[in-house]
Amino acid sequence: MKNSGMTPTERRAAVSLAGIFSTRMLGLFMILPVFALYTEHLEGATPFLIGLAIGIYGLTQAILQIPFGMLSDRIGRKPVIYGGLLIFALGSVVAAMSDSITGIILGRALQGGGAIAAAVMALAADLTREEHRLKAMAIMGMSMGVSFSISLILGPLFDSWFGVHGLFWMTAMLALVAMAILALAVPTPTVSRFHRDAEPVPAQFKNVLGDSQLLRLDFGIFVLHLILTAIFVAVPLDLQNKAGLASEHHWMVYLFVMLLSFAGMVPFIIIAEKRRKMKQIFVGAIALLIVAVLSMSQVSTSLVGMVAALLGFFLAFNLLEASLPSLVAKIAPADMKGTAMGVYTSSQFLGAFTGGVAGGWIYQHVSAEGVFIFCGFMASLWVILASTMKAPRHLGSYMIHVGPVSRAQAVELSGEIATVVGVVEVVVIPEDEVAYLKVDNQRLDQDALARFSVADPDAQDGHPSAPVTANS
Repeated sequence: MKNSGMTPTERRAAVSLAGIFSTRMLGLFMILPVFALYTEHLEGATPFLIGLAIGIYGLTQAILQIPFGMLSDRIGRKPVIYGGLLIFALGSVVAAMSDSITGIILGRALQGGGAIAAAVMALAADLTREEHRLKAMAIMGMSMGVSFSISLILGPLFDSWFGVHGLFWMTAMLALVAMAILALAVPTPTVSRFHRDAEPVPAQFKNVLGDSQLLRLDFGIFVLHLILTAIFVAVPLDLQNKAGLASEHHWMVYLFVMLLSFAGMVPFIIIAEKRRKMKQIFVGAIALLIVAVLSMSQVSTSLVGMVAALLGFFLAFNLLEASLPSLVAKIAPADMKGTAMGVYTSSQFLGAFTGGVAGGWIYQHVSAEGVFIFCGFMASLWVILASTMKAPRHLGSYMIHVGPVSRAQAVELSGEIATVVGVVEVVVIPEDEVAYLKVDNQRLDQDALARFSVADPDAQDGHPSAPVTANS
């Protein structure tokens, strides 16, 4: 079976939507490595309120991202995305014009209120055929990872040039850039419809929240982003006040550790996927995370020691950040991936909020070392849960556009598709006109699946839909 490749519209959609995600990510996270240093310049600032300001975006984003995604099903994707970006820009302006910690907390809350992630994912699904949707999502995911890393480097650099207020003004400008990308580069879909591989289904929440294996992963992303946000209440201050590194040079540390950690994670990703050692690598990365954050509590007066601990932390963080979504896709039932990812993403944002609040409170009432010990404790709980999870099946997600079928035909078609070599799980949803599969990539007979696909009259650029290439 031949794969026609992504159409120009699909490539344009993937790249332009990745650009929207990236610009927004830059705006949210450039403040992360520098804001704790700004305490003395803000009226009413305390470490607790600094932590709240850093993490508050996660609370509003967790609350609103699923409702905004559902709203986009009713009024359209682009209006919701424009509205979210406008709220994000407004929050950035409020923070830029504030001289008090209260004003910045309000601004950061508004930034998180521009919760467009679910709507952007739904728009990406509208603009791509089933066979290439995972590629588009992967492009967007990689862009967010790169953007986060760049934000840690650019934040201290731009802070030394423009200050924190300047960073917030830049963030507002980035929101306008994202709106321009949406207007000028993102195609408008001919048809918008619901996609259960990219959007949550309310009726499925009970099943997803009752799955102990998925809950382990939700707890994991919660803890990972709790730790990320909490340590940045303390790390910038330790680098400056204890290790003696001026704030304008912090970007050099982040550049060094991010480059080495990205290079270092590649062999482990290959071993996890190719040699099917996912659980071992995953649990090992959590163990490394524990060692790294506990080391920070002991080496804060040594620049070399802090750089080494940060290198270990980001090596573990990048491995876990890449592995967790893949594990959710492997474990979630074939037709519940969108719901599972919605819960997972909300857990991530709640972790960021909790980490900021807890990190700030512990720094104020205990010490910086207390922050790191707390993070080590949370990671220890995680490693216990992760070590008891079932080894994930190394299966890929696969979708076929099957066209209009009745419920009786869907049941019959499911049985026929299930006989294909390599197909492990199949659910045909008549309302979606799609068969959702879990497959063993190494055994899958793709040619045998070709006869089950039909042309999709709503496909972008007039290209028919066809079976997807199996992917994790």
